[in-house]
Amino acid sequence: MRFALFSVLVAVVTALGLVAPAGAAREIDPRPSTEELARRLFDLQLRSGGEVRVAPIGASNQGRPVWSARVGHGPQRLLFVTQQHGDEPLGTPAAVEFLREVGVGNDPHQRWWRDQVTVDVVVRANPDGHEHDWRYNYDPDADPEFGEAGKGYDINRYHDPAVAPQDNPATEAGLIQRHYAEFRPHIAVDYHMQGRYVGGDGREITASLMWPTTPGVAAEPLNLAKQVSVVARTAMDAGGANVSQYPGGDYQGIARNAYGLLGSGSVLIELSDMGPNHEQFQIASALASMHAISNATADGSLRNTDPAEADTIPPRGEPLTS
Repeated sequence: MRFALFSVLVAVVTALGLVAPAGAAREIDPRPSTEELARRLFDLQLRSGGEVRVAPIGASNQGRPVWSARVGHGPQRLLFVTQQHGDEPLGTPAAVEFLREVGVGNDPHQRWWRDQVTVDVVVRANPDGHEHDWRYNYDPDADPEFGEAGKGYDINRYHDPAVAPQDNPATEAGLIQRHYAEFRPHIAVDYHMQGRYVGGDGREITASLMWPTTPGVAAEPLNLAKQVSVVARTAMDAGGANVSQYPGGDYQGIARNAYGLLGSGSVLIELSDMGPNHEQFQIASALASMHAISNATADGSLRNTDPAEADTIPPRGEPLTS
C-alpha cells in the first residue's frame, strides 16, 4: 500500500510540474531524501523527453520503491548500482547527475552515445537503510549470517548466484538479482563508501576499487572487469583522486563476485568518507568514473585497455588515524 501511495504521489508531483526549471543553478545535494530522489528522477524523465526511463524494480521491506533509471538504447549494456549500504550515500547523487548529463539534451555526442550504450542505474538500492542511516536493510526479524540481528541484512552479501531471487532473505538483493537477469549487463559497477586510508607514499587514498576475486570467474569477464577498473582509476586520478586497490574478499555473495561469476565485467568502487568538505569532490570523482566507463565502452577504447595495468594499482594502505 505504501508503495502504491508513493507512486501516486510521484505521478501527481510530476504532473503538476513541481520540478526544477531547466536553467536553474545546480547544487548537488549529497543526501537527497527518498521523496526528493524520486522527484529528481521523474524530473529527468520529463526533461529528457523520455530518454531517461524511470521505473521501480520493486519495493523495500518498508514499502519504499527501489528505482531503476535507464538511458540509451545501444547494444552495450552497463549496470550501475548505488547505495546498497544505506549509510554510504555519495554514489547516488553522482548517478543522478550522470543521468542528467547524458540524458537531458540532444546534441550530436549525446545522440551518438545513446546509440552505442544502454546504461541502467539502480539508484539507491537500499532506501530503508538510507532512512535509518545504517548499513543494512530494514528487517527487525533478521538473524543473519551477514548483517545485524534485529536490524537487517547486509545486502551486499546476498547476491550468490546459487540462491534464487525468490529465496533471497535480503529483499533488495533479490530485487537486484531479478533486475540483473532481465537486463543482462556486459558491465556492472557497484558504488560504495569506505573509511579513510593512507597509501604507501603518504598520500590519502580517496577511493579504492576491485574486480572479482572469487574462484570460478571466467577469463573474459575478469579481464573486462580489470579493463573497467583501469579506465575508472585513470579518469578519477586525472581529476585529483588517489585510487588504490580494495582488499576485498572472495565470498561469492558479494555483488562484484556474483556478477563476475554470471559473466559481467563486475567492479566495486569505494569512495573514501573524507568528511563534508570533500563530498562534492567525491561526487565529482564518482561521476567521472561513470562517464569514463560508459564513454570507453561506447567508443570501443575499453577493449584496447591492457587489463594487466589493473594489477599495478597500488594497495590501499593503512587506516588514517589523524
